[in-house]
Amino acid sequence: MEHHNSRPGGHPPVYTVAQPTTLLPFLLSSVKGKSRNNVKSLLSRRLVAVDGVPVSRFDTPLAPGQQVAILPSSAPRADALPFPILYEDEHLIVVNKPAKLLSVATDKEKARTAYHMVTDYVKARRVGDRIFVLHRLDRDTSGVLMFARDPETKELFQSHWNEMVTRRGYLAVVEGTPKPDRDTIRSFLVETDTHLSFSGAPGKGAKEAITSYQVVKTGGGYALLDINIETGRKNQIRVHMKELGHPVAGDKQYGARTNPIGRLCLHANELSFTHPATGEQITFKAKMPKDFNRVFR
Repeated sequence: MEHHNSRPGGHPPVYTVAQPTTLLPFLLSSVKGKSRNNVKSLLSRRLVAVDGVPVSRFDTPLAPGQQVAILPSSAPRADALPFPILYEDEHLIVVNKPAKLLSVATDKEKARTAYHMVTDYVKARRVGDRIFVLHRLDRDTSGVLMFARDPETKELFQSHWNEMVTRRGYLAVVEGTPKPDRDTIRSFLVETDTHLSFSGAPGKGAKEAITSYQVVKTGGGYALLDINIETGRKNQIRVHMKELGHPVAGDKQYGARTNPIGRLCLHANELSFTHPATGEQITFKAKMPKDFNRVFR
């Protein structure tokens, strides 16, 4: 059994090892109120120190008398990202992407992308580390964005995406109030030569898109929708809302007449999936941007 002492002045508790073991089981039995995923995330973010040295390996051997401390996550880091990390372990990294940042590179922009920034972040801690794209968010859409950290995880998600991902939730502020206040829209999306999408007949190049929505609140000529997409087609929500007659606020490209907060009012707030290594069902949420509330005042 380990002992732990809280240090004066708000320092984190230090756990003293009582018998030979390895780091992950020691932390799971010592640190109260944290799940296995929390503990793994602490390790992968190098927020666990053994005798004062940050470590990330789950199987780090421990000997009696050694001291293990949890470091404060608020400590400034040289390799910090300019947006929040929601989760990371040795297989995945999940971030809250801000609006107006590309997910991946385009012909015009190579460096200022979430992919490039997260790549720099992982390489700063371990040379040779890579990340792999699993899905994308539009440049103007904020919210939960997930990358794989190894080719096996990428392969697994790419070949079994629909079985593994159980919910892709979005919050959207739309112009007017859709009727009925909850519904599911199904159509086949076709992309034009100018990269805009619209619903067309099933056939060559047309991809089925399924979007469910529910009105959460209304006011000021707008409605907040809770949306779940069963398919991840390009601009799917934006097309479906335009065709419903209630475009996403700020979405001039798809018919919006207003731009109340100077950005597209679309936010990926929830991603639920089966973890490829543990088989656990995990949900990550990114809070609604504060400026969405301004629309309803």
